Amino acid sequence: MNATYWPFVVLLVSVGVVVLLITVVRLHAFLALILAAVTAGLLAGPLPGEPEKSHAIQAVELTTAEFGATAGKIAVVIALASVIGMCLMESGAADKVVRRFLAVFGEKHAGFALFASSYVLSIPIFFDTFFMLLLPVAQALSLRLRRDYVLFLMAICCSSLVTHILVAPHPGPLAMAETLKLDLGLTIVVGLVVGTIPALCAWMAARWLNRRMTVPVRQTSGVSASGFEQVVTADERALPGFLPSILPVLLPIGLISAASFMAAFGGAKRFPILYPYVEFIGNRNIALIVGAVIAMWVLARQKDYSVGKIGSLLGPPLQTAGTIILITCAGGAFGLMLKNAGVGEAVRVVAAGREVNFVLLAWLVSSVIRIAQGSATVAMLATSAMMVPIIYPQGGEGVSSLSCHPIYVFLSIGFGAINFSWMNDSGFWVVSKLSGLTERETLQSWTVITTVISVSGLLVALLGAAVLPCAGH
Repeated sequence: MNATYWPFVVLLVSVGVVVLLITVVRLHAFLALILAAVTAGLLAGPLPGEPEKSHAIQAVELTTAEFGATAGKIAVVIALASVIGMCLMESGAADKVVRRFLAVFGEKHAGFALFASSYVLSIPIFFDTFFMLLLPVAQALSLRLRRDYVLFLMAICCSSLVTHILVAPHPGPLAMAETLKLDLGLTIVVGLVVGTIPALCAWMAARWLNRRMTVPVRQTSGVSASGFEQVVTADERALPGFLPSILPVLLPIGLISAASFMAAFGGAKRFPILYPYVEFIGNRNIALIVGAVIAMWVLARQKDYSVGKIGSLLGPPLQTAGTIILITCAGGAFGLMLKNAGVGEAVRVVAAGREVNFVLLAWLVSSVIRIAQGSATVAMLATSAMMVPIIYPQGGEGVSSLSCHPIYVFLSIGFGAINFSWMNDSGFWVVSKLSGLTERETLQSWTVITTVISVSGLLVALLGAAVLPCAGH
């Protein structure tokens, strides 16, 4: 009995270390997660590794090995996504997509236009960067219409939060797909389709909040109202065309999805000539390289920039990507060390013989870790690593033991990881400080939106697992 429950002690202590170091000591998330991963290894039982080495050395070396394993799977994709995001912003392509959506839906439905365009544009752009990108548009629209500032802000958040937790190349879902042994193309397609439901639920909640909250556009960081107005009144003829603007986002998704589709329907056996080419071009790294090349070409053509000039512009976004990679890989190492400590196996043993809904369990674990330490990505990585022994009790690429497809666990972990964002979440402060909302206003709007997405997403995952279980893997 003690051996069965000791991994839960390891879990509580190591998560406590993360919370303490990040929220109290204010240590950088990378260092906090690495130290927590080593702590989990030190507290764990026998670890895989070289038996002649001490347990402490094994804990340290296994942590660094798991860090490297995570980096090998996601680092290139995250870096390429940051390149695409920078080019979309610098070339005016993102502005073009937003304007086209505004033209289609009309000024009367400007909020929904922001919501819809955000769902597409936020796929390759990290949340913080994306929010900063579209914030001036929301502020300028509110000043022009003299209303609906909360609605425009939350329209951006409703969509970009869903893609942040469900759709690669965002680091959380990218790492989850690897950990849960899911096809990346499948997670992208399912994430985009299923994600529309909680996104729309959050959009309706945003409209309800907007009717009950009157918040003016406040100047922040010395930006004047006239500066906001220039975002909307700038000449659209100076922007690139709609197709080249949106192609760097949609083409990689299409290539990855095509490769996944062909693999699901026989791969090389059924398509012996075509499949090797589609498999190559649909590899996530190659697909993102294609998207990055197109995005850089659009920037070079639109601004008449040389390769050297574009290279100089790539420095800051790649530095940001480097920080994200460090934190994400440290989170991956932390989650995998919890797995090595036997947390997932302990959950499986305790749940054996009981009627446990593992989709709900994954959401609860992810929510607790998220609320405790603030990072959605860390919650996704830690929870997915813990769920692997439950999903695949035989190990390796074994058949799933669930009564539903593991994609529903993927969804529930993602939705749990966005639950109840409050003051220990960096996203909370990004929205609050950049938009000029007070802490109270942010709790009344942003926190409500994140909770609506989380709960409605869980309900969708549970319903899907019950109605369309697609049992087996």
